[in-house]
Amino acid sequence: MADIERTGIDGVLLASLQAHPDDRGFVAELFRRSWIPGMREAVQLNLSRSRPGVLRGLHFHRRQADYWAVLEGEALVGLYDLRKDSPTEGRTEEITLSADALRTLYIPRGVAHGFYTPTGVLLQYVVDEYYSGQDEFGVAWDDPELGVAWPVTDPILSERDRSNPRLSELGDSLPPYP
Repeated sequence: MADIERTGIDGVLLASLQAHPDDRGFVAELFRRSWIPGMREAVQLNLSRSRPGVLRGLHFHRRQADYWAVLEGEALVGLYDLRKDSPTEGRTEEITLSADALRTLYIPRGVAHGFYTPTGVLLQYVVDEYYSGQDEFGVAWDDPELGVAWPVTDPILSERDRSNPRLSELGDSLPPYP
């Protein structure tokens, strides 16, 4: 079981997992589709490792939702609701995920997301749309209009993330609210 908590962005959910410990360690359910109202079938499981100082994002999808679990390390997740006509359109949120805290995060399509890791992180994530590259979009991680309170000014970035446009440059390409 998990305790599901709504966040300040419509549709973004945190699941606090219940550990079942014994003298060997513990077992916890990591995911049940029934925890996420309206989530489509999960079709692909991915694994991402980032070294200390890396920032990935901000990325967004029009067709894909993500469900994240940190397996090692810690990540500060930055979120921004890009969805036109969403009740929380334009809202920013930061959430810390760590392997020790046993929490997972559901990110619906249309919500920009990224993370910074001070420790390095191993992130496992389930998606409800197969990767094709045609549903990969981004917005500048450091755009002041987004207001994400990153604890770093010079993170390690990919070329893609370094060249993502500002929010004001996205124009009509913002995702609709489902």
